[in-house]
Parts: sequence; structure tokens; C-alpha cells
Amino acid sequence: MCGIAGIFDTRGRRPIDRALLARMTDSLAHRGPDGHGLHVEPGVGLGHRRLSIIDIAGGYQPLFNQNGTIGTIYNGEIYNFRELRKELEAAGYVFRTNCDTEVIVHGWAEWGEDCVRHFNGMFAFVLWDRDRQRLFLARDRLGIKPLYYALLDDGFLIFGSELKALLLHPGLARDVEPTAVEDYFTFGYVPDPKTILRGACKLAPAHVLSAERGRALLPPREYWALSFSSESGDERAIGEGLVAALRRSVRYRMIADVPLGAFLSGGVDSSAVVAMMSGLADAPVNTCSISFGHAKYNEAPYAAMVAERYRTNHQVEQVEPDHAGLIDTLVHAYDEPYADSSAIPTYSVCGLARKHVTVALSGDGGDENFAGYRRHRWSVYEQRVRRWLPQAVRGPMFGFLGATYPKLDWAPRYLRAKTTFQALARNQLEGYLDSASIFPAHLRRRLFSAGFERDLGGYRS
Repeated sequence: MCGIAGIFDTRGRRPIDRALLARMTDSLAHRGPDGHGLHVEPGVGLGHRRLSIIDIAGGYQPLFNQNGTIGTIYNGEIYNFRELRKELEAAGYVFRTNCDTEVIVHGWAEWGEDCVRHFNGMFAFVLWDRDRQRLFLARDRLGIKPLYYALLDDGFLIFGSELKALLLHPGLARDVEPTAVEDYFTFGYVPDPKTILRGACKLAPAHVLSAERGRALLPPREYWALSFSSESGDERAIGEGLVAALRRSVRYRMIADVPLGAFLSGGVDSSAVVAMMSGLADAPVNTCSISFGHAKYNEAPYAAMVAERYRTNHQVEQVEPDHAGLIDTLVHAYDEPYADSSAIPTYSVCGLARKHVTVALSGDGGDENFAGYRRHRWSVYEQRVRRWLPQAVRGPMFGFLGATYPKLDWAPRYLRAKTTFQALARNQLEGYLDSASIFPAHLRRRLFSAGFERDLGGYRS
């Protein structure tokens, strides 16, 4: 990954504080230890920290086109850059590097804001078009790469890969956003476009933000949305199509000029990624796993089975209970409240991987894409009951049972019905949200003071 940061004057061409820009950029040095670059002109400052993956010698940023009118800072990878490069070269554009970054500046010149529709990848980039006096911010379709921004009271727009870069600017207020706190206690994190601060935002996935000098900042615009349309067909053909799509996806992500590996937990998702990599690589794949002393939570034996099956170069490191000391490190990394305990083993496996590779593929998202959690299955069962019983009957009956049935966490699973009763008293959305919440609604109401409830103004996650 790389780190980007910058300052833009939406009102004019006031001088940019180069030292401040450098501090904002250097706060992201952990994202880009291999190089740094700054570009400053009246009203615009762009900063970049680089992790070298493609075209190690020639891919430094900020990167401008030949005549210096279009420049970009960029975090991520555009997987189809080779195909796009051929298309743009055929249109007359001349490339000076072999990196994917240059596709962005020429893509903007050719397609304008629609360039993002041509990019297949994970990216967050900021582009400066001097001729149009326009700053353009973009984030990939699923929000893999982060991008934060804030419009300050004095008309300066600041942005960065992490909130810590924005926090270095003295013009950013530190007021906490109450609805973000409600969201945090519900989901365990602050969903986009909010941040924990009232004055700062995350650019949402599949959104772009365009700022023109001398004009009011327009709201972000969505350029893509995931389709949830149902498809039917032969199950075997659908399965074969899935494997082909996964193989194609993994092949794209193996484009790198640096050592490559994978996180391997032994679950279906990461094992599938490693299987695809092994079929595509000429040499054994580098894999990394974390083990735990407690057998109930230790998946290392499953990872070892997969590693043996595909003859990977496998590395294992045991996480000890004293790894709770990582919490301070993680607070600094995330910048805002985050309550997923998996962050500790994830950080640990990243540290292990970095000893051997620069890029690592993972199976994150598999459970969400394929309804792999128990709550997904139970939501389907509960919805069947809702179809049989109207809300007028279901609400009072299961509401009473949910309130009176004891919470039997120690009992066999089939006797732990309190949460199910509570869910059946609600509609499907409310029931699912309650099962997925860190703190259900009734507990959040008990946690929050009367003054904080007034600040929420009736808002509910």
C-alpha cells in the first residue's frame, strides 16, 4: 500500500504550507517506506509515500503527464493497466514509465471522470487538472483502499489515506460526531461516509468527489453499485463459472515486481485463494498462518493441511495472550474506534508476512459474499416463520417470550432461544441488525446519558 495526503484551496490560489504538507505526508510513512514525494504550487499541495510494487525504478509520485498539466497521487493497484495502456497508446498517448499510475493521468485526459469505470482494481487516488482547475478524488468500487477528506471553514480541502494525516492540520475541529458513536456501538466501527469527527468524512466506496476552484464543493457522486439481481441456471455451470472468476481475479492480483504470498487460515476462503495461486505460479507459494495456544481457536492444523496439499513455503507464528499489548499500536493505526478483536491476529499475521513478502493475498470477504456466518442461515429460518405469522400475532407473542425467556448461554444451542424470540418479534431488517450488533438497541439506550440522547436527536443506526 501507499499513502497520499494533500491540501487544496477551493477559493483561490493561497500559498500551501509545504512544511505542514510534509508532516501530513510523513504521518503515513508506515504505508510507504520506500519513497516520498511532494508537489506544491499556488493553491495545491500533493504528497505521496510509496510502497514499491510495480516499476520499482520509475513509479515515483506525484506523477504528471508530459506537459505537466495533469498529475496524480495514488494508493492501490489497477489490475488491467496493461490492457488500458495498449488502448491509450493506440489513441496517441505516450508512456514514460511501466507503472499502473500513469494509466490514471492519461485515462483522465481521454475519458474524464468516467475513467474510474475503466479501472479494474483497488485504488484511492487524487488527481489535479491544472487546465480545468479541478481536483478529483476517487475510491474503488468496494472501498478496499481508504480516503478521508474535510472541507475546512477557511475553504481549504484536506485529504489523506488515514485520518491521522488530517488531524495534523490545525484547522480541523476535534468535535466528536454523536451519530458516529451510536453507529460504533451498533456495528463495532464507524461506517462511511462518517468518521468519529464531525468535520471529517470518508469518501464512500464507488464514489468520486470533484472540487473546482471558485465553486462550492458538490456532494460525492456514486459511479457504480453492486447488482443483487437473482440468477438461475445449471448449478454445475454456475460453480465452474465461479472457479473461473476466482482464478481470473487471483491472476490479476499476482502482478507484482516484489515477493508475493498469501495469508492462510485453513478456511474455505483463504484455502481457495492459495489453491488458485498454486495453479498459476511457477514456484511454491509463500503462505503465512497464525496459531493459538487454545485448541478451540487454533486453525493452524487446517492451514498446515492446505500448505502440505499445495506444497507451499509455509510460515507459522503463535500469538500469545500478551499480544493484548498490541491494542495501543492498533489505536494509532485505526485512528477512530474499532471493536473487532480479529485486528490483533490480523496485525500479527501481517507482521509475519512482511518478513518474507511485500504483497499478500487474503480471503477476507468470503464469509460475507457467500453467507458463511451462522446469522445468515438463521435469518433465513426466522423469515420463514415471519411469512407464516402476521406481525399482529408475531409481535406480541414473541415479544413476550423474548422478554421473559431466560438467557441460557451455558445451555445446549437448541435451548438458547431468547435472541431468536426477540428477532421474531421484529421485521427481518431489525431482527438481523439486532443479531449482528455489538450492543443491541436496548443496551445502547441504557449506556447513553440523557444529554447524549439529546445530541443524537432521535437518530438510530
